[in-house]
Amino acid sequence: MKLKIAAPAAIRGDINLPFSKSISNRVLMINKLCNNPYRPTNIAECDDTRIMQKSITLNDNRIDTGSAGTATRFMTALLAITPGKWELTGSERMKQRPIGILAEALKELGADIEYTGEKGFLPLAVNGKELTGGVVEVNGGISSQYISAILMIAPYTQKGITIKFKGEVISRPYIQMTLSLMKRYGINAEMKDNTIEVPSGKYTGIPYTVEADWSAASYWYGISSLMQDADIILEGLDYGSIQGDSRVASLFVPLGVATEYNDGCIRLRKCNFVKKHYAANLSDTPDLAQTIAVAAALKGCPFTLSGLQSLRIKETDRITALINELGKLGYKLQYYDGTLSWDGTLGNQAIMPEIATYDDHRMAMAFSLASLVRDDIVICDAEVVSKSYPGYWNDLRQVGFKTEEV
Repeated sequence: MKLKIAAPAAIRGDINLPFSKSISNRVLMINKLCNNPYRPTNIAECDDTRIMQKSITLNDNRIDTGSAGTATRFMTALLAITPGKWELTGSERMKQRPIGILAEALKELGADIEYTGEKGFLPLAVNGKELTGGVVEVNGGISSQYISAILMIAPYTQKGITIKFKGEVISRPYIQMTLSLMKRYGINAEMKDNTIEVPSGKYTGIPYTVEADWSAASYWYGISSLMQDADIILEGLDYGSIQGDSRVASLFVPLGVATEYNDGCIRLRKCNFVKKHYAANLSDTPDLAQTIAVAAALKGCPFTLSGLQSLRIKETDRITALINELGKLGYKLQYYDGTLSWDGTLGNQAIMPEIATYDDHRMAMAFSLASLVRDDIVICDAEVVSKSYPGYWNDLRQVGFKTEEV
């Protein structure tokens, strides 16, 4: 489905955001491990979480996680400690995303995992059993999903697990999110310096309510940044979230958006914007990179975004995708060693550009912002937003955007 988007002159609206898929998938994993009698409430209704829910039922020895990266990493760890013979596979893109770092770490802890195709990638053959546990060293620059997968199964090993990080740890807030949830369920583990020790034990089943998704909120920050007249209320968010992407509130202040915290919701309002070079290290919040890059470029604000090494192995190579699609709009980006930048120079712009989304939900939503400065933007494969925010286009229409299938 291709969508042409037309933006209104002003927006006022109250948006019910989707619930956090990052929290949902972790809670589903922990609930499975402890056979929790309580059903969590506000579980995200999106493709990634539906795949996670289906996968953890373990109704079939062949589990296909499609293009869901979180589910793939979490299921690798869960199957490793679940008695039985399992096959884990995924979409063609998922088979191109590395799993070897996680698989090898689990093997060091006693797991029986084999690659049935290319070494280091799906599909996997897993002979599930109780793991010994112990000490494992991992590169701190890898995806936090690998770390979270190991952390959540750690109590169910004989000795518990100690993770020692080599080098700088990226996406640290996602690791802290996992540790916070583990603590809520009765397992105390803290990160001290570059080490996490998780004792052997059992989670305690409790009721849990998932909060709204700060990653989804980022697109409304981008919209508010680019509009002259915007007043948006986002339900289900509050100060003190365990989500690292709540940092979006401070990251958008230099781009002209202020956040007002109320009881169970936030209000986005325009604030003073001074056009100057924008710089941020996003190693802790890489999922915000596309929204910030697009918003800053469209505001004509030169930028330098560092800490983006992990974007190469997301749903797509997000660095290449950003360079290609912003290039269609006249913005020539540069990338080197984890840093993406734009010097403020505007080049040739395509007429009625069709924005490719690369089977990546965040590309579709981030580039919807372009409709605020151009009236000829077409988003290709717009349905890809179902991965995390199925109601996104409906929410845009609710506040006055017009969409037309072309």
